[in-house]
Amino acid sequence: MPPASSGASVTHAAAHTPSSPQTDTTDTTDTTDTRLNPGGPGYRRMSFALFLAGVATFALLYSTQALLPLVSADFGVSASSASWTVSAATGALALFVLPLSALSERFGRRTLMTVSLTVAVVVGLLVPFAPSIGVLIALRAVQGAALAGLPASAMAFLAEEVRPKALVAAIGMFVAGNSIGGMSGRIITGWVAQAWGWRVAVGVVGVVAVLCAIAFRALLPAPRHFTAGSLNPKALGRTIRSHLSNPLLCRLYAIGALFMTVFGAVYTVIGYRLTEAPFSLPQGIIGSIFLVYLVGTVSSAAAGKLVARLGRRGALYLAVSTTAGGLLLSLSDALVMVLLGLVLITAGFFAGHAVASSSVSRTATTGRAQASALYQSAYYLGSSVGGTLGAVAFHAGGWAGTVGLGLLAVIGVASITVWGSHAARAQERRGLVAAH
Repeated sequence: MPPASSGASVTHAAAHTPSSPQTDTTDTTDTTDTRLNPGGPGYRRMSFALFLAGVATFALLYSTQALLPLVSADFGVSASSASWTVSAATGALALFVLPLSALSERFGRRTLMTVSLTVAVVVGLLVPFAPSIGVLIALRAVQGAALAGLPASAMAFLAEEVRPKALVAAIGMFVAGNSIGGMSGRIITGWVAQAWGWRVAVGVVGVVAVLCAIAFRALLPAPRHFTAGSLNPKALGRTIRSHLSNPLLCRLYAIGALFMTVFGAVYTVIGYRLTEAPFSLPQGIIGSIFLVYLVGTVSSAAAGKLVARLGRRGALYLAVSTTAGGLLLSLSDALVMVLLGLVLITAGFFAGHAVASSSVSRTATTGRAQASALYQSAYYLGSSVGGTLGAVAFHAGGWAGTVGLGLLAVIGVASITVWGSHAARAQERRGLVAAH
């Protein structure tokens, strides 16, 4: 499948390499290809291992989000101060994902993922004992920085160890783990905290993450296609500049950021809307809304099948239309319609994210960890921007303002995809003219 179907033009970086789209036509018949393939030995272990890594990553990352009122009451601080227990973690992740991806090029994906997850779970076990809000925020920042070693390295590992036709499905499983972890980091902590307080709640998340980390290391196969790179800063700078000068990758980064802008805006503000009339729901019920994340688990895991049937461009258009439809449905004052809208928004977001992130790993033939790290940075930047602007839009125009922001973002995704498709066709026409 040509890269054009991902909403960007074909570039020289994707041509004639082991991980380029040209290999798809022989992927299932090439007996010399030793990369993992569905049904082959090690594939299920690898998929489940990275699924568990995704669960642990997002459970830890968002473990305090549902507990902010309790944290605020315990330390006697304002809501804005308590919110830094989430912002410090996500901000540190965005800041450290690129340098840690560089370390994975030198020391290996599995090694870095193991060390990162180990540090994060150790810090997670210390978080319940934080004596002050300052120490809690500092621990969460360290935890976020450690977790930065997971996302980009996982995608680079998959790009190297999995056959191209199975890559979208494999990354979809990792993203599915993200959705399960994100959901559990909000819901389970809320119910546990209701009975035993926020410290016990984050402690439970820490224990769950420890179990996931142990299983991850035991199940993940040893890499067979990794070649160690250099830590030369100049070489790293050249790699980053190369990625940022690739129109295909830049478009994929923008798509990931815009999808996350929608998601960040919606889930930052939805609690405020549901506490107001005409819904006036209690906080416990609002917390359970995050069960909708299960829809994201299904849609991200199914992204590979969507691409197989519709092509990458078609899958992105379906994700855009599903998200937009959900935003419009959520304008209703009927609770059932709002919940259905959240289901569609979540399904569309996770499907679009899985397609875009797998396209990054597939497009980058060198410096894959840096390519994925740049995507992750854009992704978390979109989350921050979406959360902030979504709240501003809500205060200015109510839920309709937040929906308007989301619709602008999905229009942006559609526009980028169309633009990339036109660029790809233009390049193909130039190639035909040159051939004649």
